[in-house]
Amino acid sequence: MMRLQGIAVSPGVAIGKAVVIGQDSFSIPHQYVEADAVEQEIARFHQAVETAAQAIERNRDLVSQQLGPKSGAIFQAHLEILRDQKIHSDIEKLIREKQYSSEKACSEVLRRFADVFRRLPNPDFAERVYDIVDIERQLLRALLGEPHRALQHLTSPAVILARNLTPSEVANLDRQMVKGFVTEMGGPTSHTAIVAQGIGIPAVVGTGPFLTEVSGGDTVIVDGDRGVVIIHPDAETLREYDQEVRAIQAFTAELEKIRDLPAETVDGTRINIYGNIEFPSEARHCLEHGAEGIGLYRTEFLYLGRSDLPSEEDHYRAYCEVIEAMGDRPVTIRTFDLGADKVANQFAFEKEPNPCLGLRSIRLALRHLE
Repeated sequence: MMRLQGIAVSPGVAIGKAVVIGQDSFSIPHQYVEADAVEQEIARFHQAVETAAQAIERNRDLVSQQLGPKSGAIFQAHLEILRDQKIHSDIEKLIREKQYSSEKACSEVLRRFADVFRRLPNPDFAERVYDIVDIERQLLRALLGEPHRALQHLTSPAVILARNLTPSEVANLDRQMVKGFVTEMGGPTSHTAIVAQGIGIPAVVGTGPFLTEVSGGDTVIVDGDRGVVIIHPDAETLREYDQEVRAIQAFTAELEKIRDLPAETVDGTRINIYGNIEFPSEARHCLEHGAEGIGLYRTEFLYLGRSDLPSEEDHYRAYCEVIEAMGDRPVTIRTFDLGADKVANQFAFEKEPNPCLGLRSIRLALRHLE
């Protein structure tokens, strides 16, 4: 069991199978095979080894030609690890005895192998971890094709683990499939965190590096209340969090009963409760939770995640959707606050010593009057 401490940015608890998103990360769609398909699966593994070996050989020859044989020897070492008979034997054993898929067996054996190097006191040997991770990716690429990047096309419930996610990537997550997410980078005031809160997905950011120690399909718990992430939880931990999830669901059901009651303090002072939104669809989400209006509609998210400028019609439709959803309730619409951590593709942002106080928001709008 691995326990990570990060920054809690969106509350709730999520339990699910990991989908690892990185520069070259893969989701393992099938973790087990039927008993009568074991030999076919082993043949598939050996074919993947040959495919990966050809790719590594091409890298070796190219690097040797451009940088010399000393640099090319790095990839020769990769080939030797890839063809190591002990690794092959361990992978085949998992496929035969546990009916693991080739992807799951390769990932588990190579991660175990990497852990051996990671624990060595000699830093030169510890650096070999990254070589083994590279070999794992070569094998998974041979087995699965290109890395799985289409987060919006997940086919089963999952927890997303990533180096970082942009606000637009979070906004486009399938809320039916994505139960929560964890990133190595990020902070509590980032707009990725704000979007996660808005769409109601438990999230933890800023854990520091861990992606090389987890595989697609691993069980993960995301505790968005405490900022805790648990990978490979033991039975007792899983049971405790299952109970907590049920308690949260029960508490939410109780809150639903008082959703439409007026918000008043004990001395009778009326409090207006408004919601903050980034996307028009969130207006209905606010109403479902008893909001009496929209206190802030952040329109800059119309610009993020697209290559062209949103048209006047785009703005009009988005604003109308919010206003129509809220009926006669108040709505405050803010002009875009682009700049700093919200960089749109449509503008050429200059490097500034302090972007948060630089060319952003209304200053950016006045710079581009057209």
